[in-house]
Amino acid sequence: MTTENPAHTVTCQMLIRKPAKVVFEAIIDPKVTTNFWFTKSSGRLETGKTVTWEWEMYNASAEVRVGEIIENRHIAIKWGDPSTSVVFELEAYTPEQTYVVIRHFGFHETGDALIATLKDSTGGFTTLLDGMKAYLEHGIKLNLTGDKYAQKPE
Repeated sequence: MTTENPAHTVTCQMLIRKPAKVVFEAIIDPKVTTNFWFTKSSGRLETGKTVTWEWEMYNASAEVRVGEIIENRHIAIKWGDPSTSVVFELEAYTPEQTYVVIRHFGFHETGDALIATLKDSTGGFTTLLDGMKAYLEHGIKLNLTGDKYAQKPE
């Protein structure tokens, strides 16, 4: 069982000026998510289902096992090997504003390796939220994930 140690939990958050239903769908529906995060998915997130997310530009993928989903409010997944936990919490501040909090925890590293993993996770989930905000609020595909580790042309 993966437990949450507050000292080893990455927390990223962002207000998105869209209804909770729109934000929720953007996370569980790969037709939307591929516009701001991963490039390919084997399916929608559904309770008990396992999907694969791909970041083709990095030749990387993650197996995602879906835990609890509460429509428009909560999505819990485990991913990676060994797995860690990611929880997306959505709170409707108004009918047109949703506050999203992402918590990533259950890391297996220690020492300097743990610090590097925490920093990488913080940057990754911040980039996800920034890209989601731009896409959902303004319809802009910023390509943040793809540009984060862009290779210099030869």
